[in-house]
Amino acid sequence: MVRFCVPLIILLLLSTHVFSAEQEKKIKGPVIVTSEMLTADNKARTALFERSVVARSTDMTIYADKMLVHYEEGSGNVTRIDAEGNVKVTKEARVITSREAVYYAGEEKVIFTGDPRAVEGENVVTGKKMTYLMNDDLFLVEDSKVFLKNNKEQ
Repeated sequence: MVRFCVPLIILLLLSTHVFSAEQEKKIKGPVIVTSEMLTADNKARTALFERSVVARSTDMTIYADKMLVHYEEGSGNVTRIDAEGNVKVTKEARVITSREAVYYAGEEKVIFTGDPRAVEGENVVTGKKMTYLMNDDLFLVEDSKVFLKNNKEQ
């Protein structure tokens, strides 16, 4: 019974609700998290996923060695996700890697630290810290270095 209830509870905790038109750019659909180990702390309102963590929504996938999910009491809405170790985020043709990343649900913002690198096609952006504002599809990069591939046909 416990084996059945825990995954069901986590799935319910991590599901998203129907959003208004203003919130359409938020993570879409339910978020399904898989890992080799899960420690749920209902008092602290956290779920710690460890080893081979994969969090998938309909439009984005996050990989990490460890992911701590913070959620609200009552609603179970995700408020923050702390990912560490071999972090990789894929969204459409974009791949972002770093050692750590923190997702802030209320602001729809992800902050990447620890050698962050964003790759889209042959274009690459690196920096000390990358902040991705999801609603605006905007990146803020500190100490940036950009490598652009000229795509002109000859």
